[in-house]
Amino acid sequence: MPIPFFSRKMSTDSTSSANTSSTSLARAELASLTSPSLSTLQTQESIPYSGRISPSAAAAVGWGKVVADGGYLSVHTLGTMNGNGKQLDLTTNLIRTDSTARLAELRSLMKAEPEPLGYYVVPSEDAHQSEHVAAPDKRREFISGFTGSQGTAVISQNEALLFVDARYYTQAERQLDNNWHVRKVGSGGMEGRDWVQWLSDRPKGVTVGVDSRLISHETASQITTALLANGSRLKFPRLNLIDVVWKNRPPKPYGQIYIHEERFHGQPATEKLQAIRAWIKTQKPHQSYSTSKTASGSKSSMANVPTATIISSLPNIAWLLNLRGSDLPFTPVFHAYFFISLVAAVLFVDRKKVNHEVESYLKSMGVVLRDYGDVFTFLRTGGWGAGRVLIEPQTPYVISLMLSSPRYILAASYSDEMKALKNEAEVEGFRNAYKRDGAAMVRWYAWLDEKMAKGEPVSEWGASQKLTEYKRLNEEFVGLAYENISATGPNAAVPHYTPTRTNALLIDTRTPYVMDSGGQYFDGTCDTTRTMHYGDPTPDQMEAYTKVLKGHIALDSVIFPEGTTGAQLDVLARKALWKDGMNYLHGSGHGVGSFLNVHEGPHGFSNHVPLRPGHVLTNEPGFYKEGEFGVRIESAMVVRRVETKGRFGGDIWLGFERFTQVPIQTTMIQPEMLTKDERRWIKAHNAQVRLVLAPLLQDDKRALKWLKRETSRPGPAPVVAGGVKVEWD
Repeated sequence: MPIPFFSRKMSTDSTSSANTSSTSLARAELASLTSPSLSTLQTQESIPYSGRISPSAAAAVGWGKVVADGGYLSVHTLGTMNGNGKQLDLTTNLIRTDSTARLAELRSLMKAEPEPLGYYVVPSEDAHQSEHVAAPDKRREFISGFTGSQGTAVISQNEALLFVDARYYTQAERQLDNNWHVRKVGSGGMEGRDWVQWLSDRPKGVTVGVDSRLISHETASQITTALLANGSRLKFPRLNLIDVVWKNRPPKPYGQIYIHEERFHGQPATEKLQAIRAWIKTQKPHQSYSTSKTASGSKSSMANVPTATIISSLPNIAWLLNLRGSDLPFTPVFHAYFFISLVAAVLFVDRKKVNHEVESYLKSMGVVLRDYGDVFTFLRTGGWGAGRVLIEPQTPYVISLMLSSPRYILAASYSDEMKALKNEAEVEGFRNAYKRDGAAMVRWYAWLDEKMAKGEPVSEWGASQKLTEYKRLNEEFVGLAYENISATGPNAAVPHYTPTRTNALLIDTRTPYVMDSGGQYFDGTCDTTRTMHYGDPTPDQMEAYTKVLKGHIALDSVIFPEGTTGAQLDVLARKALWKDGMNYLHGSGHGVGSFLNVHEGPHGFSNHVPLRPGHVLTNEPGFYKEGEFGVRIESAMVVRRVETKGRFGGDIWLGFERFTQVPIQTTMIQPEMLTKDERRWIKAHNAQVRLVLAPLLQDDKRALKWLKRETSRPGPAPVVAGGVKVEWD
């Protein structure tokens, strides 16, 4: 099972450090927590800090009051750090990595290649195009220091660039050292081009290197075409150059593979394999295939007819076989390739991960086990016999190279399409998972609310850890689906910000606080965001929150005809913001897997794929005022058929059923901006949450009280000790 983002609680007992209060030891302790030297730290009047610094050590270097932050030590007032008055600037420093030596060694290796490389590309993905990758596959993070899940590094002898989309602009600028320049993909103009477009405009005749395992067939084709146009070329070095530079690269994960119970998935793997084989039979032969008679009277050879497919997507393999693993963080999958022909099936996997039960299970379905690394020899030598292999555009390019173009046919992923359509067992699993996840979040919100009402300091990091503790109390909880996004103040304006002990702000009463948290349960994957305010919101904050909420309501409430794509509905989430020239640069929602990836395709509100009953996706409009605050409201929902008064032309009409069961706070709402229907929606939403969660919280009086209060509020009201005084309507 995957290890969740969870750190052991630190004791607030300072007695053990009573004898270690010398200034030299204290500074050594601080230096171990922060990578920059004290001489380079910026001056700042008063900043929050969350970490394992002892009270005595803090006092020795002139730090101010040390308090218990939800069970974690937190220093929230700083004194001077050294003789020149420098102080820790932990609000802007996310522990930058000094990349100088690493880049120098990489550039030497680029020069030493048989055909010297002008540029070297370092993608974020692994050999399966995974979004979240195992520790030894975090090559882009190693070379750059940027920890976001997506982004591409391009290095030349004179430049080091990181290409990221809008979700990561601010994070990248905070984390990269001065050796790097951030290129903001999608921002407009020359700056907004992606790395493929950027490389295509480099001087003619350069050689670009990349690991063929780490880019997709589609991307490799694009970059090859772009480079050929200016006389350049794409090369694939024998070794990954980052692996050569990375001296202490972590070992590969070796978690055990286990069977996912049928009560959770609802469809035997044998049926899924039958569906894949039926699909293979429907695919058209290669265009050179002919049905004309040969001289001997038989039809043309089967060489051009598709007879197999190879699947490299780890979630797709896990879903098809009803197996799960723990090789990736946040996603319960295992490293493997899966070859399926009309008559056979071969799973290429590290056999140390397969116990006797799983081996017998696979054997019963006719699935043969082979070592993970054998896949390339198998493909290169045509180990399946006659016919062509269907590959999808996102297949790692190395597979295309092993097969060579005469032996493969490009086709859209059928396993993606199958996996996206949830059956009734999976839908019911989502309902149950979101109830448990919602109950955990309510317990946590009640805890946080009490801390804030009492004026006790809680940092973003401390709050995040506490939420994970509450989720871990559920026996069906396997781990987080991604790192908690716990953000207040300017950090909330960074869509994918995640706090650490050494960069967390204290949650305050002046700005909105965003918590975006996911969970992996055996019966479903959760993804929920709520924005709270623990004081008196400003007019700007209330306006932004209300507009985001209006978009959320519009998307949740829409009824649409069959055949409508997610992209056609996207405007509903943005309409209220657009009216006043406001927007957000991420998608309005994405598909969600069933105890698999939290981001799943091919559907979503940015995609031109018709929404179908069984598609699960999120509804998450937001607004981000850089340097000040952020707002996001996110719930998950499933597409369902709905009955309408009219049946125009016999059309089938669709709508959404919401899974998420967490109250929407009304503190920041501007009532005059809402219609009567929107007000009714909010009341109905919160009433349903109370009805669903109250039975699960009978053992927690604090949580039950919080739930009843939050779901009964008619309108704006700050959280204050002594109760609520407000009227709405």
